[in-house]
Amino acid sequence: MTTLRNVSLIGAPTDIGAGARGASMGPEALRVANLGPTLEGHGVSVVDRGNLSGPYNPWQPPVDGYRHLPEVAAWNRAVHDAVYAELKLGRMPILLGGDHCLGLGSISAVARHCKEQGKKLRVLWLDAHADFNTSELTPSGNIHGMPVACLAGFGPKELIEIGGFSKEHPAISPKWVRQIGIRSVDAGEKRFVHEQELEVFDMRYIDEMGMRHTMELALATLDANTHLHVSFDVDFLDPSIAPGVGTTVPGGPTYREAQLCMEMIADTGRLASLDVMELNPALDEKNRTATLAVDLIESLFGKSTLMRK
Repeated sequence: MTTLRNVSLIGAPTDIGAGARGASMGPEALRVANLGPTLEGHGVSVVDRGNLSGPYNPWQPPVDGYRHLPEVAAWNRAVHDAVYAELKLGRMPILLGGDHCLGLGSISAVARHCKEQGKKLRVLWLDAHADFNTSELTPSGNIHGMPVACLAGFGPKELIEIGGFSKEHPAISPKWVRQIGIRSVDAGEKRFVHEQELEVFDMRYIDEMGMRHTMELALATLDANTHLHVSFDVDFLDPSIAPGVGTTVPGGPTYREAQLCMEMIADTGRLASLDVMELNPALDEKNRTATLAVDLIESLFGKSTLMRK
C-alpha cells in the first residue's frame, strides 16, 4: 500500500470555466463540511494551503470558441504550480474546486511529475460528462467541458502547453484515462471520444455489469510504479443525493455504488492525487452535497463499510 499519509488541501475558488456561477464557493463548502479534520481522523496528516488566487470571472460570451480563455489559462497555471510543488515535496495534493476546467492544471502537474519520476499515470475521471469537447464541437465555449481533450493535446496553445507539454507531446495519452459514470455526451464529442479510443464506462455499462466489475476493469494493471490520479466531479453522483452541482444529469451512481467505487480505489493503495470539482453550494441544500463528498473522500482514505475479517 502506497497511499500517501501527508495531504495538502489546495483551494481553487473559481467558476471561470463553467456555465453557471457558484463553483467558486466549493472549496469553502468542503472545509465547512470538515474535510480536513475528517481525514485527520484516519491518521492522515493534513495541511491546508488555503486558496489560490486568480482573475475574477468577467462572465463574457465566447471569443473564437472559448469563454474566458486568458482567465482559464491563468487559473490553470496557478493550479499546476501548486499541485506540482506538493508532489515535489512527496505530499498528496487534493485540489478543491472550482469548476472542472482546473483538472487541466492539476493533471498536467501530475503528468509532469510522473514523467520526471519515470512513473506510469492512470487517471480515473468520475463524471457525468466526458469533458472531451473542443471549440469546434461545443457551442457554449465553456472550457469545463474541454479539459480531457486539452490534456490529450486538442485545444488552444495557452492550455495544452501548461507544464511544458505540446500538441506533439501532450500531457497525457487518452489510453491512460478511465472515465466512469458518463451519461451526458454531445454527438460530435461522442465521435471524437471513439476516434481517440478513450475508455468510457458509462452508466449503461455500470447498470449492465455492476460497479464492482466496472472498477475491476478501470483499476486493472495498476502496479507499484503507477501514480493513480482521481478527478472527482461531484455531478458524477445522482442529483437526488447530490443536488449541489451546476450541471445535474439524472441517472448517476447511487450512494452505495459511489461508496463501492471509492472503497475499491482505496483498496489499491495507489491513490496519489485527487481533484474534487464542480461542487456548487449556491445550488445545494444545507451543504448536503459537500457533506456527501467528504463522506466519499473519507472512503478513499480507508473508511470502510466492510464487516468481513
